[in-house]
Amino acid sequence: MKVLVIGGGGREHAICWKLAQSRHMPEIYCAPGNAGTAMHGRNVAIAADDIAKLLEFAKQERIDLTIVGPEDPLCLGIVDVFSEAGLRIFGPNKAAARIEGDKVWAKKLMREAGVPTAEARVFEPTFQELAQIRGARHPDDAEMPPSVETGYKMARRYIESRDEGVVVKASGLAKGKGVFVHDDPKDALSTLEDLMVKRALGDAGSRIVVEEILVGREVSILALVDGSTIYILESAADHKRLGEQDTGPNTGGMGAFSPSGMLTEKDLALIEREVFVPIIDAMRRVDIDYRGVLYAGMMMTAGGPKVLEFNCRLGDPEAQPLLMRLKTDLIDTINAVIDGTLDELELEWDRRASLCVVMASGGYPGHYERGLQITGLEEAANVENAVVFHAGTRRLGDRVETSGGRVLGVTAIGEDLQMARTTAYEAVRNIAFDGAVVRGDIGMRVSGR
Repeated sequence: MKVLVIGGGGREHAICWKLAQSRHMPEIYCAPGNAGTAMHGRNVAIAADDIAKLLEFAKQERIDLTIVGPEDPLCLGIVDVFSEAGLRIFGPNKAAARIEGDKVWAKKLMREAGVPTAEARVFEPTFQELAQIRGARHPDDAEMPPSVETGYKMARRYIESRDEGVVVKASGLAKGKGVFVHDDPKDALSTLEDLMVKRALGDAGSRIVVEEILVGREVSILALVDGSTIYILESAADHKRLGEQDTGPNTGGMGAFSPSGMLTEKDLALIEREVFVPIIDAMRRVDIDYRGVLYAGMMMTAGGPKVLEFNCRLGDPEAQPLLMRLKTDLIDTINAVIDGTLDELELEWDRRASLCVVMASGGYPGHYERGLQITGLEEAANVENAVVFHAGTRRLGDRVETSGGRVLGVTAIGEDLQMARTTAYEAVRNIAFDGAVVRGDIGMRVSGR
């Protein structure tokens, strides 16, 4: 059996690692992969968003199953393209992936479905703004009064009217860098200008969502969905902020652990009933057949659980501790989702806790240097109950170098969260590269936000 994993981050290394344990004994390919995925199969030098070349490769190699890791190819419609070519692929189609790729659309869908979420306002550029941004002229520009207030000005006026902090979100995909939390609304004005005027995130920030700040503990709830059946996975929690005690800018994630320890069976039943069921029903009403992973980033507030955002794939770094705890064969699990037989599957989990600590490049999530040598990987791999998942790495001969912002996800399993945490940090201490950034408080249950 030949399996192609698309992506090159820590999540994809964890997927390859889990596939290598399958009873199906798959021949594993990863595009583009990293120094870690190469330990389990063959890396293929094709970008994750180059759908045409990926399709050509899958046909040429007669790939039996493709697993899509990151959101970009999903939002570009890779599942539609592969499915039309008769190839078996895991992940939601383009219409379903819009739940992550378009936060404005997702917010409207949540409102229609009655899903609890933060109060928010949406601001979009006018035709005049789009014409200026894209260098194109709308045919009706001449008829539009020059005094029409722009989306940017409306957003600015709204933020200036706020007495409390706000969250500013870019509507499009921004690789985990599109959410900005400002306790003082005045600080949000510069973010607004960066997104809508200076175009710091390109088209991703042309439309924005301005939300209230939710206070509580943040948790990640992931579910498998096969079009009709929803299977809630074990709980997890991640740490989005760069600095300890949840300070600094948001990142793609600086660490995660599972189970979260914050949710009861009653909480999970409530979340399934009030979040997952209504959002899947809402998509079915507009003829969207959701198959794949649906991830709800949630805040457990005093008023109950509220959705921060939806993602259309496994979280990274949540995937690392979750896959370390999953005992059921990953290929059997994925086949059940694709075939619509999820109701016949009972997932088995290791009851121990798992924790992932991310080692990032200095300067991340902004500018950072690449090509720095990483040492101590073998020593870290020898730490019992620990696995070093590669993310932004590449191998040049005998040398492993940094090639991204989040470099490694050092993950461990233990009888409880404290033991997993102790083991993960023991492995981290063996690894070194210039400027490495590591949070020292992963799993210490710091306050949400």
